[in-house]
Amino acid sequence: MKKLSILGSTGSIGTQALEIVKQYPDEFKIIGLTTNKNIELLKNQINQFKPQAVAVMDNEKADLLKRDIDVNVYSGMEGIIKIATLDGADTVVNSLVGSVGVKPTIEAIKNKKNIALANKETLVTAGSIVMEEVKKNNVNMMPIDSEHSAIFQCLNGENVYDVSRIIITCSGGAFKNLTKQQLEKVTAEDALKHPTWNMGSKITIDSAALMNKGFEVIEAHYLYDMPYEKIEVVIHPQSIIHSLVEFKDNSVIAQFGNPDMKIPIQYALSYPKRFDSNLKKLDLPEVKNLSFSKPDFELFPCLKYAYDAGIAGGTLPAVLNAANEIAVYAFLGNKIKFLDIPKLVNKMMAEHKIIKNPTLNQILDVDEKVKKETKRIIENNIGI
Repeated sequence: MKKLSILGSTGSIGTQALEIVKQYPDEFKIIGLTTNKNIELLKNQINQFKPQAVAVMDNEKADLLKRDIDVNVYSGMEGIIKIATLDGADTVVNSLVGSVGVKPTIEAIKNKKNIALANKETLVTAGSIVMEEVKKNNVNMMPIDSEHSAIFQCLNGENVYDVSRIIITCSGGAFKNLTKQQLEKVTAEDALKHPTWNMGSKITIDSAALMNKGFEVIEAHYLYDMPYEKIEVVIHPQSIIHSLVEFKDNSVIAQFGNPDMKIPIQYALSYPKRFDSNLKKLDLPEVKNLSFSKPDFELFPCLKYAYDAGIAGGTLPAVLNAANEIAVYAFLGNKIKFLDIPKLVNKMMAEHKIIKNPTLNQILDVDEKVKKETKRIIENNIGI
């Protein structure tokens, strides 16, 4: 039986992970749960899964929760880290959103926890440090992303040195067929209408901007020790092939499946086993006209900026992520336009002086400063 702590248990990935836990009560036990501030849903999860302890990022909400339940309640970042390092857990599911996920992941690894990772920002901002700790502490890092789950499965049993290309598929998001003139007028409501996936709001906007795919490129670099020139992105609107791996003999292995996040979540939790599933099976005769095309780097420059940041390395990926995080939430709050997101990211990257081999504290300091400056630019409408 695997013993799990789920960071971000009230979000999209966290709630689906708990549905899988509920389906396999003999395979999983919940040790800890966390939320940002959704204490009502967390209460229901506590009653159902009986964790040893929980944490709430919002201190006031944490105090409210303490009055209503008879479970240890921790608060703030210290509380999240407490749940990430609980003695009783052997696996930490990190489904937090944003750079807030970095420190809990590293502390969990240092405490010999295996990681099931949905928090892209962990590897985007601090990939070198994180993967060094994974090796040092001899723990598993299982990806939850459908694309990285696909790559992992395609590489299983293979020699990574035989790989000539990793090909990450991309749905193209809600705006894949629009012109620049049309993109200038889109709203957050438009962006949240993803054609194939049901995800949280932040990642859905990242998908529309292709920043999500850029993050996955950086993640692939660290997860599979793959140079950036061997990582490609192709637009695949049907979201049936989740990624492909090409080998030096020109063989290509692909992983197919319906676009349902429960499939990669379950595999990340069950690995090295595979469990039965009651999810809809892929009906190949129903699959029509699988198509592939190259991404438009000019229309969706966030993908290019991610490549640039990853290749430059150091603290630049942290800048990419921090500026994007603030810009996306500003767009969701109708404070900026969709095309302002890449403008802000590019501006912050251009102004940054890269620290080549940063410590974690330096990365977190850059993250904080870039977020503060990006907010200032947005609030004062400076040079957008």
